[in-house]
Amino acid sequence: MQLRLPSSVSEAQRCLADGAVPIGGATLVWAGWQRDGFPEQAVSLRDLPEANAFGPEELGGAVPLHRVDATVPEVLHRAASGVGTGAVRRAATVGGNIVGSTLRCLLPAALVLDARATVLTADGVYETDLAELLAKRHVLLALRWRTPLVSGYRKLPGETGGPPPLVVAVAVHADGGAPGRVRVAVRDGYEVVSESTPYRTDAEQVLRDLADTTALSLPAPAQEALRREVADVLARAAA
Repeated sequence: MQLRLPSSVSEAQRCLADGAVPIGGATLVWAGWQRDGFPEQAVSLRDLPEANAFGPEELGGAVPLHRVDATVPEVLHRAASGVGTGAVRRAATVGGNIVGSTLRCLLPAALVLDARATVLTADGVYETDLAELLAKRHVLLALRWRTPLVSGYRKLPGETGGPPPLVVAVAVHADGGAPGRVRVAVRDGYEVVSESTPYRTDAEQVLRDLADTTALSLPAPAQEALRREVADVLARAAA
């Protein structure tokens, strides 16, 4: 297998046009390739500047998870720090986790941040939403968002060998400098659902508003985890 390491967007596009398979951090694809056979070409974005962007409101797709620190919003920092072991976080990348993994541990955080994706295809680079990113499995160059007023993340303990642990992410976004909207996302098993509602100081009212949506018809454990995280985030927003 030839591993290609482009250092420019145009070179990365040529790799994709030549049929090179994105490798991400290789934490998940490697075992599959050992079982099913290796592709002729793979491409890593680790040398591509655009995929290594890092700041309060942006995160490159090639950034390893161990580098995702308190520079970014709390919800994203906590999501990244809760993935696997230290060895996994040093290898796994943002793009590999969101696009290349069925676990998608960072996805709930990205959804409540209302993040947009800059994607790379053989035909060019453009910005899109997370729904298209996942549906078309584009190569993720970077995520960008506007910093929320406050955010939170809760990951429940999981069973060894069982489904992925329940994850709840919440963020309060500003509207003209004041709290304006509450965004929530829940990973229950392998499914991730998200919804938003106008900001209210009353956590129970926010939860009732969310309960009226079809997307958030959740089992009791998920409802309780969501209740606790919404109450905590709203309390911090009010303070």
